[in-house]
Amino acid sequence: MIKLHIKSGDMVKVLTGKNKGKTGKVLQVFPKLNRVVVEGVNQSKRHLKTKQQGQKGQVVEFSMPIHASNVKSVDKQK
Repeated sequence: MIKLHIKSGDMVKVLTGKNKGKTGKVLQVFPKLNRVVVEGVNQSKRHLKTKQQGQKGQVVEFSMPIHASNVKSVDKQK
């Protein structure tokens, strides 16, 4: 098992990628994959079909995991 330098609930800053400079709270950690899910970072959309007659389809937006080496723990502002 890989030991990560961050855990869920920590505030982190994204260092690389399209979301560089954004900060957010860690929602989930996947130590075996060495990835983390940060709130509001790496947003993705999934289009869902209707399940029953008469309902509308939906577009669901959620955060995808990013590699743990691309984030840095930041201290809370005092």
